[in-house]
Formats: sequence, C-alpha cells, structure tokens
Amino acid sequence: MTSPKTLSNRFCDLQQRYTAYYFYIMSSLLSKLKKNSKIELTEVLDKSELFNEKDMIPTDIPMLNVALSGSLDGGLSSGLTVLAGPSKHFKSSYALLMASAYLKKYPDAVMMFYDSEFGSPQQYFKTFGIDVARVLHTPIIDVEKLKFDLINQLNAIERGEKVIIVIDSIGNLASKKELEDAMNEKSVADMSRAKALKALFRMVTPYLTMKDIPMLAINHSYKTMEMYSKDVMSGGTGIYYSANAVWMLGRQQDKDKEAGLQGYHFIINIDKSRFVKEKSKIPISVSFGGFVTKPTVGWYQKKGDSDKYREKDTYSAEFWEPLLQNAEFKEFVKSFYTVGYRSMIDGDVVDANEASGKLSKADLANMRDEGDEDDGEE
Repeated sequence: MTSPKTLSNRFCDLQQRYTAYYFYIMSSLLSKLKKNSKIELTEVLDKSELFNEKDMIPTDIPMLNVALSGSLDGGLSSGLTVLAGPSKHFKSSYALLMASAYLKKYPDAVMMFYDSEFGSPQQYFKTFGIDVARVLHTPIIDVEKLKFDLINQLNAIERGEKVIIVIDSIGNLASKKELEDAMNEKSVADMSRAKALKALFRMVTPYLTMKDIPMLAINHSYKTMEMYSKDVMSGGTGIYYSANAVWMLGRQQDKDKEAGLQGYHFIINIDKSRFVKEKSKIPISVSFGGFVTKPTVGWYQKKGDSDKYREKDTYSAEFWEPLLQNAEFKEFVKSFYTVGYRSMIDGDVVDANEASGKLSKADLANMRDEGDEDDGEE
C-alpha cells in the first residue's frame, strides 16, 4: 500500500511537471506572437524597455522632484507634462529649469523650443544655465504648423537620441481657421481649435513614450462660472487625457509689513499625475533678496556693514552716496530689476525644504491662487 507521504511527493512532482509544461507552452506562444508582430518594440512586459528602463532626470530643487515623481530623488521622465496657470505664475521658469536639468545630465542632448509668445529672450535661458547653442528655436503661429513640424521631428528622432521639447505656449496658439477668418474679415466663432489640439496630442503621445522624450507644454487656465469656481485648463480635454502630469499653478505673496513684497510662494497643485497623489499641493518659495536689511525691529543695516541706522537716518545723502558708488550695489540693482539677468537657481534663495517650512498647515489647507491684492493683475 502506498503511503500518504509517497502520494504527496508524486502529486508535487506532477504539479511541477504540469507547471513547467504550462510555462513552456506559454513561452512558445509568446515567442510566436512576438515574432509575428511587425512593431519593433514589441516585447514581453517584464522585459519591455518602455517600462523597465524609465529614465528620471532630477532637478536642483528637491520639492520640484517630488512634484514630478513623488520622490526627492526622482525627477522628470518621458511623456507630456503640462504647466497651466495665469500670467506671471513661473510657468516658463519651471519649464526652463527642468530643461536645464536634462541638458546638464546629458551633455549631448538638445532642446527643441516651440515659441508662440516670444517672451523668453536668450538671456532668460542663460539664467537657468542653458547653453543657447544647444537650443533649436522654432517660431509657431498656429496649431496646425506646430502639429506638422512636431510630428515630422519626432518621426525622425531615434530612440536613444537625447531631446527635450518645450512648447511656450499652447494657450497662445490660434487655429489655422481662426487666422483665415481674421484675414477674410470674418467674425465667427472658431470651433476647430480644441479638435486640432486633441488631434495633436493624440498623435504626439505615443512618440514621447516610445522614444523616451520628455515634453513640457505651457498652457493657460481660466475659472469656471459655477458658484464655487475652479481652475480649468484651456484647450479642451484632449491635452488633459494625453498628459502624464497636469500642474495648476497658483501663488501667494510673501509680504513684510514694512519692507513690502519679499517674493512669492508658488503652489504646484497636482491636478493629474501618474506618479503623485492628485490634489497634492507642493510649495516652492522664490525670494527677491535685499541689500538693505532689517536685522531688528526699527533698525536698518547695509549689507556687509556692522553699523545700524534708524529709518530717519536713511533719508540722507550720507547714507545713500556710498551705496550709489558701490559696484556690488549697482550689480544688485541690475539683478533685482532686470528680467533674466541673474541666475534663477540659487540654493540660498530657492530652497525646497525652507519653502515648505514657510507655509503653515492653515496656509496649505486654505490655499488660493492669489491674494486679494493680486486680483487686478493680468
């Protein structure tokens, strides 16, 4: 009589043989299907380079990496990232900052810059450490021209060639029909723009993933007409569906009662992401800096000077004449007031950990796009 232990061993042996046979049949079938496929990148999922070799490009700002990937050590990856928000919300700056990180990681990489706003001069690129000799600037006037050129370029790029694409901006692009109506003096509503944008990103999205190309698209936003209005991205739903991440950018003023505006707290609202919890709010603070500071209440002090002055003492030639002749002060004034003059990435000025500490839990819970004093800005 066969013992239970022997029966158990036989059963386990049969089970192992069946499993091995099952995997053999499955492997043969997978190999057959892969061989029959006409698509070059067809591969068994656990070996697919589209998913298993995801490249991450970290930026110099840790909390920006969190917004991109959910990790301080993460960063930008291939696919479409949309930065949406009102004017003067650091949208172009975020895009150039991420592009700069990509170009630094890959010395042979190039940047394709599609420009419809022409608001970023060469000096602005240089402030982010971008070599303008590595930037291909393409002016665009309508959605169709962008679509034709972008698809043609993506089709020519080989996987492994390092390219990052920035579009500044989608929100400012007209459709071809809109331009033709204007030239023919027709004042009619244009219903084709949203369809054209949807078609553009429907075609572009597979190229970005299959060729490992990150694309940053800047867009505008508007408020809905509901009782409790919310921010919505312009251009229809096609962009939203195609994007890996959609950021709705807001900001708060960083004001001092006596010194005035000191900078801004820019808030990245994660509206959609494949890596980060949606509706997360990530603060990044940008400070203007100063040359005359207030070390204590009621006292003023020049940078690098141990002497302290009362406010009434600052209204004198004795106080200001040495400053006006100071080369460092002249440089400070130029960097403070001139757009794109100084470096935009400064660890002493833009610090992610410090930025998150400046906002209280109440601030984050009641975050609004703008303070009341900003409502009149365009």
